[in-house]
Amino acid sequence: MIDYIKTGRIKLDKSRFDVLATYHDPCNYGRKAERLFGHAYYDEPRWIMDQCLNNWVDMYPLRQGQFCCGGGGGTLTTGYNAERIFYGRKKMEQIRETGAQMVVVPCHSCHGQLNAIKTEYQMAGLTVKYLWELVADCLIL
Repeated sequence: MIDYIKTGRIKLDKSRFDVLATYHDPCNYGRKAERLFGHAYYDEPRWIMDQCLNNWVDMYPLRQGQFCCGGGGGTLTTGYNAERIFYGRKKMEQIRETGAQMVVVPCHSCHGQLNAIKTEYQMAGLTVKYLWELVADCLIL
């Protein structure tokens, strides 16, 4: 996506979303990628966020300090729903503290988990959007 944006193959409209957004750093794209491959994907999605949104904030702590969503490792399908909801509490607190109405995630497990638990944490109105989906929604066609 970065190459397409930088080379002008796609053009984006930053005015499409008039809500405060935040970005979630997934375990696999951050801590695990850094450990296994020597490079974590922290800066790249934030650059894309900057191209798509006028109004977004980071969570605290950020990058490697962010909390897991609680949905990794296939927990969405294990049947341990009470535990999965409990483990997601820190992430939901992190999101709530930003005041964001939309959270952007690149990971399908995180997307499913956050959508599955947002009502449990009185955040039913929170929009959970894939990073690619944000780009697609901002495309100038």
